[in-house]
Order: sequence, then structure tokens, then C-alpha cells
Amino acid sequence: MVRTTERGLATSVLVIGTGGAGLRAAIELAEAGVSVLAVGKRRKDDAHTTLAAGGINAALATMDPEDSWQQHAADTIKESYFLAHPETVRIVTQGAARGIHDLERYGMTFAREADGRISQRFFGAHTYRRTAFTGDYTGLEIQRTLVARAAQLQIPILEEAYITRLLVHDGAVFGAYGFDLATGRRYLIHADAVILAAGGHTRIWRRTSSRRDENTGDSFRLAVDAGARLRDPELVQFHPSGLLEPENAAGTLVSEAARGEGGILRNARGERFMERYDPQRMELSTRDRVALASYTEIKEGRGTPAGGVWLDLSHLPRQTIMERLPRVYQTLLELQMLDITKSPIEIAPTAHYSMGGVWVRSEDHSTDVRGLYAIGEAASGLHGANRLGGNSLIELLVFGRLTGRAAAAYSASLTAQRRSAQAVEEARREIDGLLSADGTENVRALQRSLRNTMTEHAGVVRDETGLRTGLDELDELETRMEDVGVHPDIAGFQDLAHAFDLKAATMAARATLEAALERRESRGCHNRGDFPQTDPDLRVNLVWSPAAGVTKEPIPPVPEEIAALMRDVSTEGKLVE
Repeated sequence: MVRTTERGLATSVLVIGTGGAGLRAAIELAEAGVSVLAVGKRRKDDAHTTLAAGGINAALATMDPEDSWQQHAADTIKESYFLAHPETVRIVTQGAARGIHDLERYGMTFAREADGRISQRFFGAHTYRRTAFTGDYTGLEIQRTLVARAAQLQIPILEEAYITRLLVHDGAVFGAYGFDLATGRRYLIHADAVILAAGGHTRIWRRTSSRRDENTGDSFRLAVDAGARLRDPELVQFHPSGLLEPENAAGTLVSEAARGEGGILRNARGERFMERYDPQRMELSTRDRVALASYTEIKEGRGTPAGGVWLDLSHLPRQTIMERLPRVYQTLLELQMLDITKSPIEIAPTAHYSMGGVWVRSEDHSTDVRGLYAIGEAASGLHGANRLGGNSLIELLVFGRLTGRAAAAYSASLTAQRRSAQAVEEARREIDGLLSADGTENVRALQRSLRNTMTEHAGVVRDETGLRTGLDELDELETRMEDVGVHPDIAGFQDLAHAFDLKAATMAARATLEAALERRESRGCHNRGDFPQTDPDLRVNLVWSPAAGVTKEPIPPVPEEIAALMRDVSTEGKLVE
């Protein structure tokens, strides 16, 4: 086999991922005059951030003067079911207003009131209106704004390049290795520090709001193979409203803004079923409760024939839908030829967000590996067992800025960088081995098998029997992976990328199943049919690594100024089994 040419690159800081988190970190570095290179396997204008619809949180108090970062922190920790790290929460909520102002500085336009104030709306389970927005395409506008700022700063961005391995020597990162998705050309990138911003692992479920070939657990595999650990991989948010049809778009999100603007959930009998689960907040309840309510209605036979429930917006004024939910309107027209001003939408819970991720320190999101950082959905610490809508976008901005600074300081502190020719050669051999694989197993078929396993045994509600069955099926699948065939063709090296996606997905699945087995309780997004109660002794983070398995990590106490603003979380309607 003739080896494809290899291109060598060098930079002070390498950012892996060109969504909102990665670009914000790269911008911080470039503004500080630090050499930075950003690499993404998708085009930068098509990053996952563009799908975030509803809005971005910050206690600006433009609508409700009583709001404060402390109340934002209290809401975040309370709805995390006390698994969020208090210091991480403080940093994000206290730095949120700065994040919004940074976007304004870069030229982003927000929806505003007549007097010029930034508009803010309720987003399920917030005490006050603190979600700023741009129509129902806030993430898209944020991504456009960051891409434009990166272009102004002339930040080099390598698009459609797949990073296969982080290069590590003696516990410190010194770069990464990968290949071009179109040509197969290899990239050997030397860097003092690496910021991992390549998303989560929700694509390992059958119905997911992620698109093909994204959020397959890349960040998890890269970090763990480098020597890092994962925290709370079992805590996955199932968004209440994913489309059922068409099949090739199953799981596509209907923005939470649809419920925020007054959408009503009904079962197949026409009953407004949220009255049974959260009569006070109804459709504005937290995502985990609404998802569990929908799951329960479907499981108990009150769902639609296709296995969903109805989200009805037809009672709202047409003008409201066109002004506040234009993207939802357009999406349903394009995918189903459905006019949501006249007809309800058939939806079901969909795997949406990895609330766990790579283990990081709160203050700078550094990992167990020197010089390696993780941010965005790749990281953990902020969301616990339930993420508030709108918190993910502000997290990108706050920790993109702070981690960019931390990586710059780390790079500047090095007097020399030790590299390993052996580590580079191992990365080369990993790709060579897959390219020469000519087995009978199809990578796409194995991916589908894994998604079926996770959907059946680690979905909205789990139990020990199902989780152990899932681990047995995973063992069998990993055996089959030894006989894969990888066949690049004239269209490019996507088949090789799928093989690496599968490696990442199986690792992420094992971490998820093993941690879910260990969390013998129901808390937030994590529902155990065999352990329906919350266990006070499990108010801990679960940390996973291949060598140590699952270990428990205590969570620091909540500061008094935050704790005083919390209300008790009702468990009524938490699990109806």
C-alpha cells in the first residue's frame, strides 16, 4: 500500500472542533496574539452549534430586574439535581453577561424590546426571564458571528479533517494526528496545548437530534486514549420533542421555544397529559420531566400508532408562529409538508445532549493530561442530571474565553516540549491498519446495531437487566469489529472516518452503560425502573476510565448565597412505571 502524503503543521494551541466552543477559544487566543489552529471534521458554517434554536442564558435583568447571577446559579444547581459542580456553575453564571457582551462586540444582533433592551424570554424551569434570543435560530446566528470574527482575525481553520489521535508523551500532550476526509492526506500537528471541543455522544442512540456523523463520542475517545477520564457519561438529556418522520430525519429537534411560546402536549386521546406530571409548570417543566412524561404516555399505550405524542401550536396566532418560530415552521414544511399553524406535530423523546463528558477542573477545564483541555459538550461539570435550556450556549462562550487564556498561559510557561516518535508512529499505524482491513463486517451496519442496543437498553428508562444485556451485546459487537472492512473510494475517505466513529461510539457506550449500572437511583434525566427513588448517597459524580471502571467523586457544598435562593424540587410525577 502506498502511504498518502503527510503534511506537518505546528502551532502554539490546537483547537479540535469548530463549533461555538472551539471558535470562541480560538478567537480568545488570536486576540491575545497567540498562534492557534482550529480543526473540524465538518465545515465551520455547518457545526452542530447551528442547530441550537431557543436561546442563550444570562441574568441581564432586562425584563425582570430581580434576576441575578446568583439566582441563575441556584436554578442551574437545583435543576441539575445537585450533581452540577458549584464552582463551575458560579463561573458560568457570573461570566454570562460578559459572554453576551462579547457577542455584541463581534456584531451579533439579538431580539430587542422597543426601547432597545435585549429581549429575554422564559425557557422551561427558570425563575425569571433570562434567555436572550434571535428568532428561533440563536445558535445559527452565534456560529455566523463567531465565524465572521475568526475571519477578521485570520484564524487558520482546517475543515473536513478528522483527528484520530492525540499525541502524548510522559503525561503531556504535544499535538494530534489525523487525515483529510476528501483526499486521505495525513496531518501531523505539533502543538504546546490542545483544546478539545468536538462534542458529545448522543449519536449512539437510534433517535437523536444530532445529524449523521457528529456527536459519536470523538471527544471521549480522544481524551481517554490520551489518559484522561470521563465524568457522568450516563447523564444524557433526552429532549422531549424529536420528529418521528421522515425516517432519515428521525430525532430532528422541534425547538423547546415551541413549548415556551405556548405549545400544548396531548396524547392520542387528546388529553393534555402534563397535568398529571407537573400541574404547576405544565409544558414549561424541565426537559427531563417532559421527556419522561411523554415516554410514559407512549409506554402505557396512550401514544400515537407511530409511537409518539402530539405537540399542538395551531391555537397560536399565525403571526406569533411566523415571528417567533420561523425555523420550526420551515423545518416541518420541508420535512413533512406540514403546516404547524393548522396541524399538530408528532414527536417523541430524542437523545439530545451529553451532560457528562471529559473530566475537567472547574477553574480552567484542564484534564488529567498536561496541556489538554476540554470545553463545550465534550466537557462535564455544569449540567449535572438535567441541563436547563439555554445554558449550553452560554457555557461555550464563558469557558471558550477562559480556557483559551489558560491554554495560552500553559504554552507560554513551557521551556521545551518533549515529543515521542513512537507516539506518532502508533498514530500512523492505527490508520494504516484500518485502511488495510478487508473483513466482512460493514461499519455502518455495526453502528446501527450499537444504536439499537443503546436505544433498547439505555434509553429514557433503564434497569439492571437491560443494562447488563446491553453490555453483553456490546461485547459481541466489539468482537465483530475485529473483522471490519474499510474501503475508501473516489468519493473520499468517509468509510475510514466511520470506522473511527465506531471506535469512539463503542467506548462511549461502554462508559455510559457501566456508569448507568452503578447509578442505582432515579435522578433527573437518569431513570432506573428498578430504583425509582433518588438516593442521597448517590449525590456524587461517577468517574469512568477503562482501567479503573467507575469511581465516585464527591461534590463540594453549594455556597450559602446560592443555596438560600433554591426551592425544593418536587419528585411528584418523576417516574411513572
